[in-house]
Amino acid sequence: MVFEPPERLVRALGETAPDGDDWLEKLPVATQQAVALRELTVERVQVPGGRSSLVVLVRAADGSPAVLKLAPGRARPEAERAALAHWAGRGAVHLLEPFSTEGVLLLERLHPDVSLRSLPEAKALLEAAGTLRRLWVDPPADFPFETVAERTGRQAEAMRARAQADPEVAPLVDLALAAREELLAAPPEHRLLHGTFRQSKVLAGERMPWLAVGPDPVVGECAFDLARLVRDRVEDLIAQPSGAATTRRRVKRLAESLDVDQGRLRGWTLFRAVESGVRAGRVGRPRDAELLLEFAGWL
Repeated sequence: MVFEPPERLVRALGETAPDGDDWLEKLPVATQQAVALRELTVERVQVPGGRSSLVVLVRAADGSPAVLKLAPGRARPEAERAALAHWAGRGAVHLLEPFSTEGVLLLERLHPDVSLRSLPEAKALLEAAGTLRRLWVDPPADFPFETVAERTGRQAEAMRARAQADPEVAPLVDLALAAREELLAAPPEHRLLHGTFRQSKVLAGERMPWLAVGPDPVVGECAFDLARLVRDRVEDLIAQPSGAATTRRRVKRLAESLDVDQGRLRGWTLFRAVESGVRAGRVGRPRDAELLLEFAGWL
């Protein structure tokens, strides 16, 4: 079988690949080798799939369903492996292969086409909150994960550079960076976080109704993780005449439901929206940038 990466993956990695990166070129052969090594039977490549990895629906030698996931090193697959091993299936997909094969994960099969986005918004946010409660645990000793300060420090450098090149975004960038400095001064907790949590990252399962997938784990305060969820379905929020008011209510409701400080959640939501908007503009997605920066302006 020839493994062709989905167009969505090719396009997304093309936006961020460093010069000379040949991971996509090697992917078909790497996938064939990973399948053969594990004696897997391939059903299909998941399409459209994700933006940072190839997902293949497979069956193990005993016939049980599973997922084979291959990701480039810059997507931090070994950090994902470590986080999934630490959660051990509590709130997240099970890691079926504990030993390390660089860039390759064998995972429990969920229902890849059924995420929380299939639910009405209120129900989706309720289920998302329940999933986060299970994920937010103490990190392992000597954890191999970035901290929120480290990750947002890298992002802040790119944001400053973009603001210098595009003065129109400079005021929002300044606000976001000021919020970050204030938030990092006194973080209230130190938890293992999903890192990129949103409704599409929670899939229906058999073992539990909903389980998180695709973490980009980071260690820090819970409000940072929750901030990405606040802007879920941002295109719908922008389209509403009451979008700004709805956003403020969502911040309040999510903060209260998960015992997170509302002001800290608003601050991290601002930072993460501006960072994502600036990055979208930098890689040539002007529509996404416009939506995200408009959303950030409401905060």
